[in-house]
Amino acid sequence: MDKIRGSFLEHNRAAWNKYVADGSQWTLPVGDGEISHARAGDVRVFLTPTKHVPKDWFPGLNGLRVLCLASGGGQQAPLFSAAGAEVTLLDNSDRQLATDILVCEKYGLGLRAEQGDMRDLSRFEDGCFDFIFHPVSNLFVDDVEVVWRECARVLRKGGTLVTGFINPVVYIFDAMKMENGRLAVKHKIPYSPFQPSAKEETEIFMASGDALEWGHSLEQQIGGQIKAGFAITGFYEDRNRDADPMILDEFIDVYIATRAIKL
Repeated sequence: MDKIRGSFLEHNRAAWNKYVADGSQWTLPVGDGEISHARAGDVRVFLTPTKHVPKDWFPGLNGLRVLCLASGGGQQAPLFSAAGAEVTLLDNSDRQLATDILVCEKYGLGLRAEQGDMRDLSRFEDGCFDFIFHPVSNLFVDDVEVVWRECARVLRKGGTLVTGFINPVVYIFDAMKMENGRLAVKHKIPYSPFQPSAKEETEIFMASGDALEWGHSLEQQIGGQIKAGFAITGFYEDRNRDADPMILDEFIDVYIATRAIKL
């Protein structure tokens, strides 16, 4: 456990490379239809599982400097590029990045692909992006507030950050029992896979090669954006796709999407 605690980024990189090999829904690239729509100005992307991001959350994309943050898998970056944006993609998984590169090569689209940690954007200059697209992914790092600070630093004043994340209520429950349709309160929030109550399930996730997750509080997720210098200007909730249900979907939408403007 202690060894993984210090190298969880490597563990999660291997997990996502495995998900690519397994054909996870978040690793399947877009095709001709989606690219054609995007080239016509109709960009249909997801921050959360089922709802397309509202069109009025996007500024004009042609010529826009876009950072797709922890957003690999060939699903978003190619569409922004097809719409005329100048796209940079940063992701921890080399196989996810490879999918985006292949899609962009196939359709003759520009893309700057970078492998790295979403918590460390030091390779990018201050204010070098106009728009950041950050789908559900910050559950795979231990510190989300540093993510918001880095987003604020690399985004120009008046720039837009759109992001998806998980309601931490999910992490209150015993994960193994929840997978079997039972709800048993077990953990405190914020949740860490290394807190004592999570030891058993973390060992199971590690043995199966699944990614380790953190359940950040709403104060860290929403309050953290505000503290970093953003104003929240859009909000919606979502749930899992029918093909991948969670027992909590019967009771509450467990995904949250926000639109924020750097002040």
